[in-house]
Amino acid sequence: MNRLLEGGQLFTSKQYLAKAVEYGDLAKTSVGSAKRQEFQALEGRYSVLAVLADNDELLQEKSAVFSTKQDETNRTTLAAEDHVLRCLGAALIMQWNTLPAKLKRELFDSAGDMGELLDTSALRGQIARFLHTHKNDENNGGAKEGYK
Repeated sequence: MNRLLEGGQLFTSKQYLAKAVEYGDLAKTSVGSAKRQEFQALEGRYSVLAVLADNDELLQEKSAVFSTKQDETNRTTLAAEDHVLRCLGAALIMQWNTLPAKLKRELFDSAGDMGELLDTSALRGQIARFLHTHKNDENNGGAKEGYK
């Protein structure tokens, strides 16, 4: 419940409270009852605004903390999923030479389609080079056949 001041700055709860105190002092020293009532009304209004601004500031702080915790949770979840995908990919590569040729082709095509539309041929080339480089690895199912 922050109000804009001139120059784009916001009233804070402390500024509202200071205004309430100022109007309370004016009410105590005012001569006429009409002025006293006016200052008392302003004191009450600014006191309420101070409480509302304080609540708003607390909500903003809690929201920032929650947002930070949510970002950390999202990063943790993404890191865990990335780890699972890497493990699955490694297990697949270790068994690549034992897979039927048709399944290899389908997996190769699916993996090649994962990239951006304009980069699919480059991605397919990278995948093909990777598979060719690792086709004779000892942990790759033991067979010595290619990826196709």
